Amino acid sequence: MKVTFLAPHLRIAGGVRAILTYANRLAGRGHDVTVLVPAKHVWRAWSRNLRGAGPDWIPGFRPRVRWVASWDPARLPTGDALIATAWQTAAAVAAAPGSSGAKFYLVQHFESLYHGAPAEVDRTYALPLRKIVISSWLRDIMQERFAAEAEVLVTPVDRALFHPVEGARSSDALRLLMLHHDYAWKGVREGIEAMAAVRARHPEVQLVGFGVKPPRKALPYDEFHENLPQERLAWLYSRCPIYLCPSWDEGLGMPSMEAMACGAALVTFDNGGSRDYAQDGVTALVAPHRDVAALSRCLDRMVSDATLRAEIAARGRAFVTESFDWDRATARLETILRGY
Repeated sequence: MKVTFLAPHLRIAGGVRAILTYANRLAGRGHDVTVLVPAKHVWRAWSRNLRGAGPDWIPGFRPRVRWVASWDPARLPTGDALIATAWQTAAAVAAAPGSSGAKFYLVQHFESLYHGAPAEVDRTYALPLRKIVISSWLRDIMQERFAAEAEVLVTPVDRALFHPVEGARSSDALRLLMLHHDYAWKGVREGIEAMAAVRARHPEVQLVGFGVKPPRKALPYDEFHENLPQERLAWLYSRCPIYLCPSWDEGLGMPSMEAMACGAALVTFDNGGSRDYAQDGVTALVAPHRDVAALSRCLDRMVSDATLRAEIAARGRAFVTESFDWDRATARLETILRGY
């Protein structure tokens, strides 16, 4: 097959990692794959195409990368399948000529909540594109709000990157890890509030933060890891026995799954996407949506009960590594692209 992905950018991010991994694996299965990426100016697109600029954080990336100044439907490549991957790309895919192939929309978040004007984003979900979603929560939203059927294809964890790292964890402190982000909906404020309540009873617990950028103002992190290389993330996840995800809403929540794959016990809000892997009391401790007091109680249980923490970590790791697999997911995507 000749397959084209429209990617919003090539920077390191969970959704972009999924797009590029599918593209790379389809290319590895013998398909002709192109990734189209926007550049702000014609001259910049020309320069990047001349240099063959691609995702340098994915060694040996096989698909063709083509930079474009705009999503011009009339200039999209001919092929067998054309895939929108963000709301900004959906209209161009819908307007593309039939020669570009069957039209799909890989939905990785309910972007109306936090990205773009809600009415404008909502219109993309009503377009006549075959929907592929990364969680059951997103499938239900597509059905209930837009009367659109969708295939669920949960993004797997890359087990080659994310696995327990021997010697990373030490007995000098009980560390709890949380992703730091400036977006309010990532829940950093709620996470710190819940952690403060736990530390009042367990002052020995240390809060570890990580993110692409450090906090703009001082926050009560005992340590912070800025923009770690991909190969060091497994060490950080393995270093911290508890992972806290206070996000209000997640299309899936890859950092939570990555931490689980590295042996961390997950405490999370019910953020929608987490329902495909966070089973309360089994693979995680789950607090109701944005209920900080309940999140604090879950954290306290996880901190106080070492046996529970070990059991949830073991069950969580087994679930995310055995239930979701990149070879199976890519084969299923291949079947979906061929079948419509």
